[in-house]
Amino acid sequence: MKYWNFNKISRSRLEKISLIPKSITKIFEKFKKELDPNAEIEALEEFKISQYHTATSMKYILILIIAPILVNQISKSFLLSPLINYMWSRDQAILFLNDSQEERAFAELQRFEEKIHFEILIGKIPESSYQRINIEITKKAIEIAQKYAQESINAIKNVLSDILSIIIFSLIISFTRRQISILKSFINQLVYGLSDTAKAFLIILFTDIFVGFHSPHGWEVVIEVILRHFGLPESRNFIFVFISTFPVVLDTIFKYWIFKYLNKISPSAVATYHNMNE
Repeated sequence: MKYWNFNKISRSRLEKISLIPKSITKIFEKFKKELDPNAEIEALEEFKISQYHTATSMKYILILIIAPILVNQISKSFLLSPLINYMWSRDQAILFLNDSQEERAFAELQRFEEKIHFEILIGKIPESSYQRINIEITKKAIEIAQKYAQESINAIKNVLSDILSIIIFSLIISFTRRQISILKSFINQLVYGLSDTAKAFLIILFTDIFVGFHSPHGWEVVIEVILRHFGLPESRNFIFVFISTFPVVLDTIFKYWIFKYLNKISPSAVATYHNMNE
């Protein structure tokens, strides 16, 4: 029984070993394909299919970008703006949505007062005009109050309009499964069709921007902008915790993708990446 198994294994190995190298057989297959009278028709059909996929993918990307933006701006301008402005005007006592806005407003007014006192000390403003100084400070306080009230109103509009945009985006995704599959194949061909040097360059560029040693400053700015956009408190503890954890998680996911997928599909690109990164 063992002898029979040994003969079977040996025969299967001999069947895999060919007298003609595979490279030569591939050359003959290439010549055969090029001499095929239907090769031109097949190449034309492949080109038409590729052209259709490219056009469909570009149109779909534009729809995914433009449709939510249009819904966001139209709903904010014509639907949410009159409604929220009316509701906000009914309760004018509310100026700030969170403590961060209040702290920024007080700091801005304090800087204005310090500027006036500095101009008094250098003689730019006469000391006798204290009434005028109080009037200027009052005007500045009203201006700051109006500014942050408008910021609070805009934050509420942003939250509601962004929710509508997400709903529209989700509906487009759910009803366009075919376009999604075409877009995936288009992106795969576009990414994996790049040269090894281009792939390595994009990997290094992506990692340096999002998970590099200088990325925490960029993430801090992005988080502050997002929190102000939605009217959320700018908690320094939350920002620092996010900066200390999210880039690390993102870097781990990215390294796993390189090891799990890119290393199998294009090991030469991974080798080029390591050489360029060193």
